[in-house]
Amino acid sequence: MDLRPHIEKFSRRFAEVEAALSDPKAFDNPQRAQELGKEYARLKELVAAGSAYLKTRVHLDENRSLLKTEATDSEMALLAKEEIARLEADEKRLAFELQRGLIPPNPTDSRNTIVEIRAGAGGSESALFAADLYRMYCRYAEARGWKVEPLDSNPSDLGGFKEIIFQINGPDVYKRFKHESGVHRVQRVPATEAQGRIHTSTATVAVLPEAEEVDIEIKPDEIEINVCRASGKGGQGVNTTDSAVQIIHKPSGLIVRCADERSQIKNRAKAMTVLRSRLLERKLAEENAKYAAVRKDQVGTGERSEKIRTYNFPQNRVTDHRLEVTLYNLANFIEGDLDPLLEPLMTHELEERLKALTG
Repeated sequence: MDLRPHIEKFSRRFAEVEAALSDPKAFDNPQRAQELGKEYARLKELVAAGSAYLKTRVHLDENRSLLKTEATDSEMALLAKEEIARLEADEKRLAFELQRGLIPPNPTDSRNTIVEIRAGAGGSESALFAADLYRMYCRYAEARGWKVEPLDSNPSDLGGFKEIIFQINGPDVYKRFKHESGVHRVQRVPATEAQGRIHTSTATVAVLPEAEEVDIEIKPDEIEINVCRASGKGGQGVNTTDSAVQIIHKPSGLIVRCADERSQIKNRAKAMTVLRSRLLERKLAEENAKYAAVRKDQVGTGERSEKIRTYNFPQNRVTDHRLEVTLYNLANFIEGDLDPLLEPLMTHELEERLKALTG
């Protein structure tokens, strides 16, 4: 693919956006200014990649020409070969970055994200595994400087979670987390297992981009709001007042509950955020088949055979079954070092979108 026309197009558009942002009137519309700011940052990276790509091509041509004039075993020829190998790797990487820039950015990728983890098959062990996944995601978010905000939870007797729902706020959260949707399977010896036998259990994960009010309109007569006393360990007065909020969306039948805050008003606001996000997920499902039609399609039933990833503790192994990628560093992965699997998944998605775009 000849990338020069695309590099020139990126440069022209970058100049246009830069000029638009220099006009004070652009900030009369905050939403438009924010969109321009995001486009500016994206184009700035693409222009830099384009410049580096063109320079790399020039240096490649120079070294290849030099190699033709030198004796095969000369010191200059050997140095040229080494430089060519390095430059070819750089050229491939930069070309992919530029090709990726041809794909229109997904508007939901930059959204804050709501994550729902539910215990699946495996009884109490699956609830403990759900807690491990929650901790893993919190560690990853913390390392990236993102904020984790609990929304609702249903603890199990042994310290796990039958269900936990939380929100992650930060740049490009959904872009990285959307590939976590599905059934996660764990294989390990439970602490309660006296015979030392390995048990298999699962937890389901659903990842929803946060919906904005402009995305989803919810009419007052479409919802039924109930308040009740929060359950659980409480403390700080959480379970001593009627602060928990349950919202029923009549047209869809969706039920959302939030009980994390002491304030009924705050719980109501959070519950509405979750409801909008679930409705946005359904809307996106109708518009694009790559999203799950409903949450059940996204995460399945929780049966072991539907897994997207396996965490095998005895072998210190984590396997992602979508790409058949296996890492032997489960100890680090479960502590939040997710990028070794998230990066290949993101790259695969981009490659598939690029294929669809270029034919």
